[in-house]
Amino acid sequence: MSMTDRQIQILSAIIEQHAEIAAPVGSVMLAKLFGVSSATIRSEMVKLEEMGYITQPHTSAGRIPTDTGYRFYVNMLNDLRDETLPSLPDRSTRAIEARVNNHCDHADRAIRSAVDSLVDLTHNLGIATIGDELYMSGIGNLFSQPEFAQANHAQSVARLLDNLEPWLREAAPNEPLNVYIGAENPIGKTSGVSLIISRFRSPYSDRSYIGVIGSTRQSYAKVMRLVRHAGAMLEEVL
Repeated sequence: MSMTDRQIQILSAIIEQHAEIAAPVGSVMLAKLFGVSSATIRSEMVKLEEMGYITQPHTSAGRIPTDTGYRFYVNMLNDLRDETLPSLPDRSTRAIEARVNNHCDHADRAIRSAVDSLVDLTHNLGIATIGDELYMSGIGNLFSQPEFAQANHAQSVARLLDNLEPWLREAAPNEPLNVYIGAENPIGKTSGVSLIISRFRSPYSDRSYIGVIGSTRQSYAKVMRLVRHAGAMLEEVL
């Protein structure tokens, strides 16, 4: 069952609003945004729910995206990027460049500073492979998200982090940008996190990785752009 343009726009709006407010998104908020009645939005929400793209948490009248909804949205962002020209550098991407260029003669420091920049800019946990080690920064960022207040959530995120390095070595994701959403993650399937990771060539290896781990509820357009940029830039500088 294919979606109409309006359903795609409503799904995108739910994902983007949810990233901002960390709460289910209601029809009244969307009705204002689209300039249509709440009833119109509600009937479209029912269809999106039937298709499995959004779900209604039992305590709320609003909706939140499902992993399937996020996957549709991320694929759409990738398709759109392929059709458009490379995006011009903005303040965020320039901030990464400035920090990395300070260390272009020290590969390990350059990679660490790129990770630290991603942590600052995305408020996620940042990771990179430096030789055989996994560098991690910003763990507090991840666990300060409201989603991870429950202990079982935190445990499955910890399991993901413990197993990340061997998994990266084994799976060796091949795309310049790889996005694993929620249950798509190889470990910690119930952790409610997304792993956004870029492969780049470094003096250590042709398969070095830099990326972030954050809640599935996040601003994918921005984070994907920054991670892709960090990987491309490190490859260029190193």
